[in-house]
Amino acid sequence: MIAFLRGRVLEKQPNKVIVDVQGVGYELHVPLSTYYDVGESGAEVSLRVHTHVREEALQLFGFLTMLEQQLFERLISTSGIGPKLAIAVLSGIEARELLSAVQRGDVARLTGVPGIGKKTAERIVLELKDRLSALAATAGTDATTIDSPGERLRADLLSALQNLGYHRPAAEKSVEITLSATSDATFEQALRSALRELMR
Repeated sequence: MIAFLRGRVLEKQPNKVIVDVQGVGYELHVPLSTYYDVGESGAEVSLRVHTHVREEALQLFGFLTMLEQQLFERLISTSGIGPKLAIAVLSGIEARELLSAVQRGDVARLTGVPGIGKKTAERIVLELKDRLSALAATAGTDATTIDSPGERLRADLLSALQNLGYHRPAAEKSVEITLSATSDATFEQALRSALRELMR
């Protein structure tokens, strides 16, 4: 089983990175957060790896942080959630925010992730809430902390823009400009404003 790889980025595209390890190319499925942070072609990278074996395929899933890998492995242990959906979840919501949402039982936040319906979100909360308590403690996520509306809007906007394919630094800049200009906009209004900012 492959558990760790260190090499150079050969190619990358959203949700997939090929790492050259001494002349051997390993294809890894990755969440968007890892995709944005691994660097461009030629950059050195070290990834934690989950090896997923099925009858017809062997797939590798790569993560820059232990927290993301642990969340991924707990997600795929949830009934009805396979590796691809788990990667989609981690691409649609930042790891610490996912921990916080599960601890709070925030089904509405989880259904904001593309591919997650209400029943799946409820199942994630039901099956993972207790199992994520230790992770939340080590990650410094207080289960009793409720995000402020402003923080929630900022996180939702960043998630939406990254899902649309925008690079995180550019998305963060447009969100900051948007929220500094208007603090009482709805999500839809703020998203339109952020998109206009990105197109300038």
